[in-house]
Amino acid sequence: MDRDFRQLLQDHGAELEQIRQAAHQLHQSVNQTYGKKLPYGYHLDMVVQNIRDFGHLVLADERDLLPLFFGGYFHDSIEDARQTYNDTMKRACQYMDRQQALMATEIVYALTNDKGRNRAERAGEKYYQGIRETPYAPFVKLCDRLANITFSCTGTDEQNLHMREVYRQEVPHFLKSINAHSSDPRLMVPSEVVERMAEVLIDEMERDEIRQQWLEQLQREALLNSSMAAMHFRGV
Repeated sequence: MDRDFRQLLQDHGAELEQIRQAAHQLHQSVNQTYGKKLPYGYHLDMVVQNIRDFGHLVLADERDLLPLFFGGYFHDSIEDARQTYNDTMKRACQYMDRQQALMATEIVYALTNDKGRNRAERAGEKYYQGIRETPYAPFVKLCDRLANITFSCTGTDEQNLHMREVYRQEVPHFLKSINAHSSDPRLMVPSEVVERMAEVLIDEMERDEIRQQWLEQLQREALLNSSMAAMHFRGV
């Protein structure tokens, strides 16, 4: 992990824990669970662990750290926990200044599914356009998807096996849909996260071939090299 990013995590440890506890309590208040019986905070922690592991690849300014992590912890709050945009903005203002809170709230809003009768309608082109246009939303969505894939691959019941195949089939379209085609590091999709996704989702014998296909897709779509983003952050 990049040393400067690790130091930022330590410097803001108290605020990050407050944000974590608030997100856990919010989803608990609406009795939302993950899987069959886990508290929903289990999923939120998985998403944010991915942000901890890879956030140094996209962070463009140290002031963006709290909005980025808030977006990770509260990404489902409007969709699943009966919150509004204004509710989320007010809550974010408890931990950061208004400009940071606006960035945090926009991440959450961008990751809120549209209304729809099925999975395709809930995550249609308008939804993905919002993600592509919102700083850090592509990265948080990628971390969310990695968390869901990881969970689906740890279980052997029918639902987990079904979702594993759904996620596997969706990967090419998903990566294309969140690609902003931008030189802004805040909108990038780090290849390292895609590598981790392949390690979790693809059987070992198939992994190299399919992983290469995914990475070639990222390269064709002109995503930034993650090392450039890391250099950008260190130069801030």
